[in-house]
Amino acid sequence: MSKTDRWDEFMEGVWRQNPIFVMVLGLCPALAVTVSAVNAISMGIATTFVLTCSCVLVSLLRKLIPKEVRIATYIVIIATFVTVVDYLIQAVSLALYDALGAFIQLIVVNCIILGRAEAHASKNSPLPALINALGMSLGFTLGLFALGAVREILGAGSLFGIALFGGSFQPWVVMVLPPGGFFVLGLWLLLFAALERRKQRKALEVAQHA
Repeated sequence: MSKTDRWDEFMEGVWRQNPIFVMVLGLCPALAVTVSAVNAISMGIATTFVLTCSCVLVSLLRKLIPKEVRIATYIVIIATFVTVVDYLIQAVSLALYDALGAFIQLIVVNCIILGRAEAHASKNSPLPALINALGMSLGFTLGLFALGAVREILGAGSLFGIALFGGSFQPWVVMVLPPGGFFVLGLWLLLFAALERRKQRKALEVAQHA
């Protein structure tokens, strides 16, 4: 696997197949916990740990796991790492644990993780599985941060708890409410769709002039 192949494998999840903005997966935590940038990054780190560890272990055991029980085995593996993350977050910060709530445990059923285990890790050696998982994790984390940053800036006038505007700023309360998550996600999806259409138009113009 060349460096170019590794880079392409990594960037697939970051941009071309971004879990949130392209494949539109994992929206439950994306909409629920992104009321602040800190929550978004924390959920991204937790998901990164579970996704990368699970994919590497699935890849290592891919030839030993019977096809008939592969999904159940993947879920057990994922649940094990989710339990580790759950206890780690409780040990680091109870406030953060309360903020993320049940969505930590719900990482077990995150379709991004199970999908990567089934579609990629179970068919590839550990290194490609790790690279792909890291790319998907970074793409997911960036997506969460994009949502959380906008919602915190508009909904609280701050970023990572640091005030950005003066006392005259009136927070957009809707942004820290559930509808705010849908509004911000819709705007990001519109932006990505516009960028994709622009890319397609440029490719068509180049093809016409060739």
